[in-house]
Amino acid sequence: MRPEVQTFVADGPLPDWDASEEEIDRRDQQLRAIQGPVTGEEAKALVSCFGPDDCYGVAWTLLHLIETGPNPVLTTGPGPDANEWHQRLYGRAVNGGLIPRI
Repeated sequence: MRPEVQTFVADGPLPDWDASEEEIDRRDQQLRAIQGPVTGEEAKALVSCFGPDDCYGVAWTLLHLIETGPNPVLTTGPGPDANEWHQRLYGRAVNGGLIPRI
């Protein structure tokens, strides 16, 4: 796994809207330092970094970066109580024909 991915993942999930502007900017800069495409291992690690909301759009950047990896990361339904971003990643894979619709 590349160092920039390790650094981003080590800092944990994205903060929520209540985080300071500096914290959100720092995480955004960390994320933008990761060049796609990501490997399957990197994509799986990055899935754990979604926070409770869209973090002023940073979560969308994370989602799109994960989607540059090979194959869908989530191949089974994440369940009704799963993070909205896991639901979204899975739904996009199903709608894109990468996972069969159940």
